[in-house]
Order: sequence, then C-alpha cells, then structure tokens
Amino acid sequence: MEEVLYISVPVSVAAAWIATRKWICKAPEVGLLGWDMHKPGRPKVPEMGGVPLVFGFVLGVLVYIGIETFYLHSYRYTPTLAALCTVLMACIIGMMDDLLGWKAGLKQWQKPVFMFFAAMPMMVINAGQTTMTLPLLGRIDWGILYPLVIVPVGIVGASNAFNMVAGYNGLEAGMGVIIFSALGYVGLNTGKTSAAALSLMMLGALLALLYFNRYPARVFPGDTMTYSVGALAACVAILGDMERVAVTLFVPYAIDFFLQARGRFGKEAFAKLEDDGSLSHTGIYHLTHVALAVLKRLKGRVYERDVVLFMWGLEAVVALLSIYAYL
Repeated sequence: MEEVLYISVPVSVAAAWIATRKWICKAPEVGLLGWDMHKPGRPKVPEMGGVPLVFGFVLGVLVYIGIETFYLHSYRYTPTLAALCTVLMACIIGMMDDLLGWKAGLKQWQKPVFMFFAAMPMMVINAGQTTMTLPLLGRIDWGILYPLVIVPVGIVGASNAFNMVAGYNGLEAGMGVIIFSALGYVGLNTGKTSAAALSLMMLGALLALLYFNRYPARVFPGDTMTYSVGALAACVAILGDMERVAVTLFVPYAIDFFLQARGRFGKEAFAKLEDDGSLSHTGIYHLTHVALAVLKRLKGRVYERDVVLFMWGLEAVVALLSIYAYL
C-alpha cells in the first residue's frame, strides 16, 4: 500500500497545486471574489478554492484505485468509493452555499439536512465497526444504530464543525493539514490502509492549497473546502475505527461551538481591524476571539498571522495528545 501512495499522494499535490493556480487566474473573471476582512482596504481575493482542492484529492484517489485494480489486482475499494461520493456531495453543498453567498445561502437548519444525504453512501455500505470503546462508558455495540445514527451524526457534525473555525488566512487549510497528518499517522500504524490512504491524499491536496491560502491569501477555501474536509475526516474515522482520535481532534471545534452558543450563534468569527492593521475583539464568541484575547495580553498588538499560528499550535498539541492516547 505504501508504494501506491508514493504515486497517488504526489498526484494529489500536483493536481491541486496546478488547479488552484489556474483557479486564482480564472475566478475573478466570473466574479468569484470575496473581501479579505483583516487587511487594510479589504482587498478582494478569489473564492471557492475548495473546488481545485477536491479535484486534486479525487484525482489522487482515482490513481490509487487504478493502480490497486490493474497492477495489484485488489478490488476492496467499495469503502473508498463511498467516502469519495460523500466528499463530492459535501463539495456540491459547499458550492451551493458559496455561490449564493453568506446572506442568501443555505439556512443554518438546511446545512445538516443536506449533509445527511451526503452521509448516505457511508450509511448504505454499513461502513465501520459497530462496536466502540468510549471513555467512562466502556465498550458498546451499537448494532444497526451505528450506520443509521452514528455515521450520519458523525459526518454531519464534523462537516459543520470544521466550517466554524474559519475566516483567517490559512486557518482552515492549516487545521486540516494537522488533522489529516494525525489521522494518516494513526492509520499507517494500525494497518488501516483505506483510511490512511484517504488521509494522506487529502493531506497532499491541503498542502497545495495552503501554499496559496497562507498569509497573505491569494485564494479563499470557502465552504466547498470546509464541508468536504470535515466530511472526509469523519469518513476516515469511521473506516479506520478511529472515532476516539477524531473526537479528540475536534475538541477545539466543540469549544468554538459552545462559545458561539453563548452569543446565540449570531456573531461572526471576524475580528475588528484597527488603523495600524492589528486586530482586536469586542467579545468572546469564537475560539479565534480567545486566541486574540490571550495574544493581546502576551504581546500587545495582535495580527492575523498571530491568531492563525496560535490556532495551529493549539490543534497540533491536541493532535499529539490524541495520537499518544490512541497508540
């Protein structure tokens, strides 16, 4: 399996990198632009970078399946194709939201409903193991409830949660890199080949996107990326029996959810832009606002890049703890 990845992962990287570079040139021609809220003058930046990301990922997966089929004569790729269908459906839902705009886009209650349908490919193949070991509760066999309840709840929850911690250059892509690095590492060390392969190919595509999305961003990922990446994280956890790892990796997102609940989900994650280009906050409604408050106490002036590095560091610590606890 590792030999196949030596080809499919570079394909994901190269395809995503080339497609994103072309996307940056073409998106402005059709008006796919968004405001960069944390920079003086609020320049416009091409949006929906998740489209070339998913293209690179899908191409890498198809190369992986092709090599396994024609050279290794392995035909055990039904779970991989199911995960691919879920990611593509999530990408379409994200495109709908991006194209309609954040004001006229999908309503909050509509997003989980649509994502439920995106989870159906994983449900109908009865992916994953019905038995799970949970903290305090011990070992539980969910039986038929696993594909009918646990799988859709996991995919819907992860896709929507990953969409919450966003709005800063490189934040979403960098968090995705850390999450899939952890999932890929655990998958390789536990022999979960399909889960590891999907993780590493998405990791490659995310690294290509991050090259263009890091500060100062030349492209925004959009909901096309966040829904797709969040859904795949849940699929990988299900296929690799790594639910505990995934739950731990999404702890920062759970904290962000509860902070939003304090503000009744009406507050944006954006910060206030000062005249000197630094950022400040008027309340604690997101985890990025917590990062701003902490950094402001430590260094005074805080800039967008500082917030992103803080969030990456937090997620990296969580990832290391999740790997240690699992392995």
